Amino acid sequence: MPGSTPDATASPEPAGEIPVGGGVRHALPAARSGRGSGPDGPLGPGGDVVEVRRSARRRRTVTAYREQGRTVVLIPAAFSPAEERRWVAQMVAKLQTREERRRKSLGGDEDLMARARALSEAHFDGLAEPADVKWVDNQHRRWGSCTPADRTIRLSSRLRSMPEYVVDYVLVHELVHLLEPGHNDRFWTLVARYPRAERARGFLEGVEQATAGPGADLVD
Repeated sequence: MPGSTPDATASPEPAGEIPVGGGVRHALPAARSGRGSGPDGPLGPGGDVVEVRRSARRRRTVTAYREQGRTVVLIPAAFSPAEERRWVAQMVAKLQTREERRRKSLGGDEDLMARARALSEAHFDGLAEPADVKWVDNQHRRWGSCTPADRTIRLSSRLRSMPEYVVDYVLVHELVHLLEPGHNDRFWTLVARYPRAERARGFLEGVEQATAGPGADLVD
């Protein structure tokens, strides 16, 4: 709102909400507008399109997150065009900064392989031995996949914007497939050796419900 200087922090998770300060004098019907690459349309992380979603129920918060190749910014319906431009630019910049830090901390394919081996040693006595572990950009409906026949594991690059314990959970899930191909009781018992498995799975289910809706495959 005019004159306010809130401490806003963009979040790649749909649950992240940022107080913007000030009050709303009136509410407009919820609307949705897309912002592209023109002078009034900022680009999100990686040059993707920014989609602005207005909500009459949203009063004092702004939220930004990534959704299937787009950056989504949720704002109060009562925002003026100038407020929208200011907050969208600010939230996109903060989201991009956070994702860049996350990418650097997670590293490349070699770092991912080292991470997988460390998790195998910690939770499975090193018995889950992947031959190859890589980031991929073509998994839009799955967070990870494993091919037991050639012992390869692939993780969706969408995970780069998420907490490290979530990345580790997906790696653990795929590592267990090297020991137990199916999703039977033994499989889930092994997955549960990772202490934050339940929390990470809940996080991913929340992301799927907020972005893709029910029915999306989390991991395979």
